[in-house]
Amino acid sequence: MTSSSDAAAHREQACTAAALRELLDLLAKDAPAEQFARPAAAARAAGASGAELTAIDEATQTALRVRRTLNQHQRREAELTALFDTAGDLAALRDLDAVLRAIVHRAKLLLRTDVAYLSLNDPAAGDTYMRVTDGSVSAAFQNLRLGMGEGLGGLVAQTARPYATGDYEVDPRFQHTTPIDSAVLEEGLHAILGVPLRQGTHVIGVLYAADRTARAFTPDEGALLSSLADHAAIAIDSARRMEETRAALVDLNAASQTIRAHSEAMLRAEDAHDRLTDLVLRGGDFTEVATAIGALLSGGTLIHDADGTELARVDAAPRTPQADFCAPPPAKAVAASRASGRAVPLDGTWVCAVLAGPELLGSIALTGRPDLGEADRRLFERAGVVTALLLLLRRSAAEAEDRVRGELLGDLLSLSGTPGRLASRARRLDVDLALPHAVFVAHGDTASRRLLLSSAARAARTRCGLSGLHHDHVVLVLPADDTGVRARALAAELTQAAGAPVTVGAAGPATGPEALSQAHAEALRCLSALRALGHTGQGADLPDLGFLGVLLGDDTNDTNLDSYVRRTLGPVLDYDTKRGTELIHTLRAYYACGMSQSKAKESLHVHVNTVVQRLDRIGHLLGADWQSPERSLEIQLALRLHAYTWAATSP
Repeated sequence: MTSSSDAAAHREQACTAAALRELLDLLAKDAPAEQFARPAAAARAAGASGAELTAIDEATQTALRVRRTLNQHQRREAELTALFDTAGDLAALRDLDAVLRAIVHRAKLLLRTDVAYLSLNDPAAGDTYMRVTDGSVSAAFQNLRLGMGEGLGGLVAQTARPYATGDYEVDPRFQHTTPIDSAVLEEGLHAILGVPLRQGTHVIGVLYAADRTARAFTPDEGALLSSLADHAAIAIDSARRMEETRAALVDLNAASQTIRAHSEAMLRAEDAHDRLTDLVLRGGDFTEVATAIGALLSGGTLIHDADGTELARVDAAPRTPQADFCAPPPAKAVAASRASGRAVPLDGTWVCAVLAGPELLGSIALTGRPDLGEADRRLFERAGVVTALLLLLRRSAAEAEDRVRGELLGDLLSLSGTPGRLASRARRLDVDLALPHAVFVAHGDTASRRLLLSSAARAARTRCGLSGLHHDHVVLVLPADDTGVRARALAAELTQAAGAPVTVGAAGPATGPEALSQAHAEALRCLSALRALGHTGQGADLPDLGFLGVLLGDDTNDTNLDSYVRRTLGPVLDYDTKRGTELIHTLRAYYACGMSQSKAKESLHVHVNTVVQRLDRIGHLLGADWQSPERSLEIQLALRLHAYTWAATSP
């Protein structure tokens, strides 16, 4: 009996010892936590006693605590190593972006998150923007900008306090906006931790760590991310100071050279300015001025007006699709020069805005001198001042000529003066009234009248025609054969120049003052028809309008047109007038939708039953055959004529 008890005790001790050895082996191999339950399970399967199982369970818990302690030490060792590595990167700082990318990448690795990213504050815009991301797959997220106080990051940037959320989408503590929420949703983020980047008491940005699953961040993780954020702030500050130091050294080295060259450069610039000014005052044109500028600066010269029209080209490559620098300078370069008051470089070409006070008159471009020095740059800028003088003289002459052309246009269309005298005045302006001319009447509901007049004047000058304001309309008289084609081209040109739709009615060709006056009346009718038909921003003559143009072509038809409309639509018009209904509007929408009741109800924004009731009423008023092909054609013609006559009589 004693021998049997001793044997059992011996087996229990052996089983316990085996379990302890296995636990030690698991610790040595840094096995996953779930494997530490195996020794107890094996002992239980072997029939170990309760006391033995209790001892093994206690040993298992102790082993797990040791494992957690070892893991914490390993994690802290990795964190310290990463911080030391980051400090080493700062000591050898060469590329700020590389250092920031390294910090963000280490934050992602150490906090074991799916994504890490860093944003910087933009004081000018009053928001914060993404600078570096790691693990992000969404373009919208990578280009996100957050207003101060918006979202988690905007709140950190505004308050200089760290914030964390286990699930951002449902967290009510933050100001949710559509751009931020949609970007976070596209990236699939839920848990987000953000800490401020500080320079003293000033917050310059935010460092984040984020996961695509909901979870809570520990205080240790927040402390680690804050340490990395401090390193990032140091990197940014060091880069800024190094840049300032480099700039100061460059300025210091350049200062002595600038002082030595200043006197000589001033004398040269003054001499060049005097020579260019004398050239302009003696009547020199743009080509002569461009030639003089090119000779002074040993480069090719191009001069453009404010609309991008080329005025002169000297020693510059011919205009080709490949020679982009010969096209008008990009508006961005001209705007930069205008804002700074200095010439600016653009792909090897220098661009200088030509100004009269705050007004932009045009631009000059210098090619072939990518290495333009400061002295030559200032000389080039002085050339811009002289070019401004020439442009002002040209504009004054053009305005005087436009006034003369406008006065002649008014007298011509009003038949004020004898034909011979009108023709003589026109010849002095290089306008030959013996040749066929077309009349164009332009109208823009939203276009600037001043801009439309100046654009029309420019079009008239370049085509040897006349333009001006006549009876509150912008009118042009231009040599033309195909009036409709010219009207469409002119509408497109004026629309582009005015920046708003411009409609052009045309008539002609006609020869002589009386015929031109009649053509003007026809062009006015054509313009009214275009507006009535909804052809805003288009150009046409009456033949272009088809049957409506034929009907409107004779100005004696107005009474007949009114009677036709009354005869065809009178009962409906009277019903609308008496009852305040919209049967005419319903009829027009019904035909415009291909006689479809369902489409008409969508166009009218009413129920289909309302459309049916209105059409029944129209049938009672017009007769049962009103939808037959013959009557439908008559009704649709009357509707168009009614729209025209209504537009023509409206104020």
